[in-house]
Amino acid sequence: MPQGAPEASGGHRVIVTVTLNPALHVGYEAERVRLAGANPVSRVSYRAGGRGLAVARVLHTFGHDVVAAGLAGGASGDMIRAELARAGVATQFTWISGESRRVVEVSGHPSGAITTFCEPAPYITTEELGRLAADYRSLMADATAAVLSGSLPAGLPAETYGSLATYAAEAGVPVVLDAGGSALWHGVSRRPALVIPDPEAEDGQRPMPAGGHGIPDPAALMAGGAGAVAVLSDRVVRAVTATREWRAWLPHSGAPGQRGLSLSRDALVAGLIPGVALGWSWPDMLRHAVALAAAAQPTGEVDLDAYEVLLPGIAVDPVECSGCHPDG
Repeated sequence: MPQGAPEASGGHRVIVTVTLNPALHVGYEAERVRLAGANPVSRVSYRAGGRGLAVARVLHTFGHDVVAAGLAGGASGDMIRAELARAGVATQFTWISGESRRVVEVSGHPSGAITTFCEPAPYITTEELGRLAADYRSLMADATAAVLSGSLPAGLPAETYGSLATYAAEAGVPVVLDAGGSALWHGVSRRPALVIPDPEAEDGQRPMPAGGHGIPDPAALMAGGAGAVAVLSDRVVRAVTATREWRAWLPHSGAPGQRGLSLSRDALVAGLIPGVALGWSWPDMLRHAVALAAAAQPTGEVDLDAYEVLLPGIAVDPVECSGCHPDG
């Protein structure tokens, strides 16, 4: 393991977030951008990216003990780990021989648009997958919850999240699965406590039954093994459990489905995790998560003062659920 930023230490209970396909986001600021010409860059910025890393940042900001785990390698991997360390997020990556991908974001177009170049994910070998499994199982000894987020890099089988969910279950650790496509369906079959499906991650390997507007059908996910399902759509969060359905939104931003404050998906996932780990009621979970998602900035940072203002105004209502039990 390369030296540099501090790694997480054991001995206390933590939330473990897993990002198997992280990226180093490299921002270039230029006065203007021209094709087939030289483009001087006035400022360069670096940021660790990846859904699980974004979730870890929000959890850390809100005071939770969190460890960002997953796969990283090369100079980009070193910079990802160092940038997280500067933000105060502990890491426990499994090191790979390949270079973690970079996402180059170029600003300077007169319209304000950002041009993005995304490198391919590194190939993960069987030996590296084995070390990931061993490292992850070790982390489960001190985990209160495991969060499996985002896409899979090349070389990893679609059932990878399913295997990680099984290892967590063997250690008595609840799993939050935030994924899409065939990786989602393999993970769902291992009965995670909460599934947050990502319709944008559909990979075509298995049809995704839709609940409208391309959103996966929560009933199909529940039948497949999910303990509960949360879906973000049109700034409204729908939660489906074995006993009841709930709908949560910001009432002062308009009726459900109308335009208002946007909700950050990553912050929403982070907001649901403590409730899963600590056994909160669904109304409390949803109020916390929606307020947190609405208080998140485009950069991923959370305005805690805005969270406190928003929290009392979150509306959470039960809705008709034909497949639910009447009690609970």
